[in-house]
Amino acid sequence: MTDKTTLRHTAQAALVGAATLALATTATAGSHGGVNYEGQTIEFVIPFSESGGSARWANFYAPLLSEALPGNPTVVVRYRPGAGSTTGANWFQEQTTDDGTLIFGTSGSTQFPYLLGDPRVRYEYNDWQVVLASGTGGVAYLPPDEAAKMDGLDATGLQGTDYIWGSQGATRLDLVANLAWEMLGMNVEPVFGIEGRGDGRLMFERGEANIDYQTSSAYLRSVQPMVDEGLAVPMMTWGALDNAGNIVRDPTFPDIPSFKEVCEATPACATEGDAWDAWKAFFIAGFPAQKMVFLPGSASADVVETFSQAFDDIIARDDFDTLAEKTLGVYPQMTRDGAKAAFQLGTQVPEEARAFVVNWLEESYGVTLE
Repeated sequence: MTDKTTLRHTAQAALVGAATLALATTATAGSHGGVNYEGQTIEFVIPFSESGGSARWANFYAPLLSEALPGNPTVVVRYRPGAGSTTGANWFQEQTTDDGTLIFGTSGSTQFPYLLGDPRVRYEYNDWQVVLASGTGGVAYLPPDEAAKMDGLDATGLQGTDYIWGSQGATRLDLVANLAWEMLGMNVEPVFGIEGRGDGRLMFERGEANIDYQTSSAYLRSVQPMVDEGLAVPMMTWGALDNAGNIVRDPTFPDIPSFKEVCEATPACATEGDAWDAWKAFFIAGFPAQKMVFLPGSASADVVETFSQAFDDIIARDDFDTLAEKTLGVYPQMTRDGAKAAFQLGTQVPEEARAFVVNWLEESYGVTLE
């Protein structure tokens, strides 16, 4: 077993500890129930623009899914961005396709408005049928001159600078970053309304933003080259979970400190108390189970089984770990009971954490949800 495979299994075990449920990445071979997609097109819709990590994730799986589904259909990724993914999710809620020719991919930015009771949400996760859940991570980064202000892991030197970054919205996955930076005592002003994290990266590249974060797949593809050229410096990852539910270093980026490490080294920050508990709860909801593939609730049991088996077969490929590591990083990919457990993890948070974040959003950004 390779070191990377071991790390992937460690990440899987971490999710077990956090969810307190048994997860499974593969299952025994099953029947396709007579479902065949020969000559057909499967639309894989994501509610984001084509420049971010969700697009990278969907385009990674699309050709593999084409190979794995019976009849080898064409799988085409479609983009329906808007309102930080709420527009696309509301659209999917209304779809009644029952034959598997439509699947939908979500992210933490879709989960968080649902968790927080955002009034724009008209979708109900429990109406959908999950067939894949993908864990991921996130990396915050700075321009080299800003990164030089840190004293080792201590971020105190960043407190005197006004930072700007592109954010999808206050109630989206970006709240993990916004709350982390505030806990460090930094003054980071979000420019809300971008359609995907890739648009935030483009702002950084153009010099319109001087801080940013990307989920792992987008960081590997689009930010690492900037780091290699000396144009950006990683600040921290959000971390990962060990099998006791503790925040540890992200296995995809073992040389980059976690937010917990930076927080512990920065006097303004604390890894206990209400803010930390809320941050950790939303981090867990948003990253270890961050991206999921759903069929509409109207899809038949045979269709659900066909897609579950197809994702099982993809994950069981001899070359899957190598392909995924290069594109997605080292994280668990879950089907069947594992996907259902991850679904529960990603669509619920403790009421105390939710109440803290609702109050914080109103105080910090004037966002009222209740």
